[in-house]
Amino acid sequence: MIADIFSWIFILGGCVFLVIGGVGVLRMPDLFTRMHAASITDTLGAGLLILGMMIQGGFTLVTVKLFLIMLFAFFAGPTATHALAQAALSMGIKPLLSQDRRPDAVQSDDKGDGL
Repeated sequence: MIADIFSWIFILGGCVFLVIGGVGVLRMPDLFTRMHAASITDTLGAGLLILGMMIQGGFTLVTVKLFLIMLFAFFAGPTATHALAQAALSMGIKPLLSQDRRPDAVQSDDKGDGL
């Protein structure tokens, strides 16, 4: 009974993080912040989901396979995000800076006060 409660807490927590990541991908303004939102929440959400399934599965071969999948996801997700960010930078895509987001910003060489 306790194992079921903990496993469902982990599974629901993973689902929440994955939904937050999906909303972050839709709401963020540029490629780099979208990749950040997807990468962080995808790794944590998938990890929590798999951990919950491991608790549900008990100590069986299924748990070993889930652990190997989780290990692969923890290495492949951030590595793929880093490779995508490097490819975007090499193609000339620049991150959106804070002064680029303000519509009333005046580009100047002084301390950024816009005067």
